Amino acid sequence: MKLRAAILTISDSSFMKMRRDESGPAVRAGLESRGWEVAAPEVLPDERALIAARLREIADSGEVDAVFTTGGTGAAVRDVTPEATRDAIEREMPGLGERMRAEGVKFTPLAYLSRATAGLRARTLIVNLPGSPKGAVQSLDAVADLVPHIVSLLRGDTGH
Repeated sequence: MKLRAAILTISDSSFMKMRRDESGPAVRAGLESRGWEVAAPEVLPDERALIAARLREIADSGEVDAVFTTGGTGAAVRDVTPEATRDAIEREMPGLGERMRAEGVKFTPLAYLSRATAGLRARTLIVNLPGSPKGAVQSLDAVADLVPHIVSLLRGDTGH
């Protein structure tokens, strides 16, 4: 089964070209190493309505199986990625966020500060990852083994 993904980096500073996006490319490399087909990461500012609209657009296109966001999951005032994700999804998958935090605390107690969530829109999985390249890859690693099964279910393979 060929899996297809999009990546959205949510970062005001990367959007304004004040800082290079490192987390999007790190997530892309992690997915490609698993055999995924991945488009170049897009960078968006920390704007809830814009993030939600782009998530809806990508999911509704049917062109990808999953969208991975990176950034905007912390406690800062501008961190609105989980809220934007909830605006876009139809069903939440809280276990993915729980697993990412549970695995993340093996590396840093700050993992508990992540508000990352995940959910489904149409036949697309949307997963929030932290903004640091290291944290994003560690969180991806925590859920990567679950994603193909979710995609299979979304594609209609429910005869297990």
